[in-house]
Amino acid sequence: MVDAAAQPLLLSLLASGFGVAFLHAVLPTHWLPFVLVGRAQRWNASMTIAAVVAAGLAHIASTAVVGGLIAMAGLALEGWVAGLLPWLSAALLFAFGLFYLVRAAIRRPVLAGGPQVHAPEPGVSDRTAFLGLVAMMAISPGEVLLPFYLSSAEQGLGALTALTVAFAAGTVLGMSLFTVLARAGASILRLERWARFEGAVLGVALIAVGLLVATRVH
Repeated sequence: MVDAAAQPLLLSLLASGFGVAFLHAVLPTHWLPFVLVGRAQRWNASMTIAAVVAAGLAHIASTAVVGGLIAMAGLALEGWVAGLLPWLSAALLFAFGLFYLVRAAIRRPVLAGGPQVHAPEPGVSDRTAFLGLVAMMAISPGEVLLPFYLSSAEQGLGALTALTVAFAAGTVLGMSLFTVLARAGASILRLERWARFEGAVLGVALIAVGLLVATRVH
C-alpha cells in the first residue's frame, strides 16, 4: 500500500511516465513498421491497430520484467545503505536525461531510428507478419522507461503495477495515434522528422523527474 505522504510523488511519476512513454512512441520504429507491413499484407485498419496494441503491450511487458529486476536490485542495495535508493534513482534519471540530450545534439536522426525496416515480401502469412511485429517490439525493452521503476521501488508492488499500466497506456496510445495518422495520409506531414526532437524532449523530461525525486528526499 502506498504511504499517503508519498502519493504526490507517485502521482507525479505516473503522469511523467505516461508522458515519456507517449513521447517515446514518436520514434518511427514504433509506428512505421506497422504502416509498411499493413500495406504489404493489405490489412484493414482494425488488423493493423490490433498488431500495434499487441506489440505495444509486449514492448511494455519486457520493459516491466527488466524494470522489476532493477527495482529488486535497488531495494536489496537499499537494505545495505539506508537512504541511498532515492538518490540513486535521481542520479540515474539525470544520467539518462543527459545522455539523451547529448545524443540529440551530436547525432543526426535516422528515419527509422535504427536499422531500416522493410515490409515483408508478398507471400508472408498474416500470422507470420503479425508475430514478427510483436517479437520486434518484445525483444527491445524501453530503456528510457527503466529509471522510473527504480524511482518507484520503495512504493511497493502496487506502485510498480500502476507505473506499468501508465507506460502501457502512453505507449499504446502514442503508437496507435501515429500509425492511424500515417495510414490516413498524414505521412505527407513527414511525421518522422519530429523524431529529431525526441531525444531532447525525453532528456529534459527525465532530468525534470530526477529533480522531482531529488527534492523529495529527506
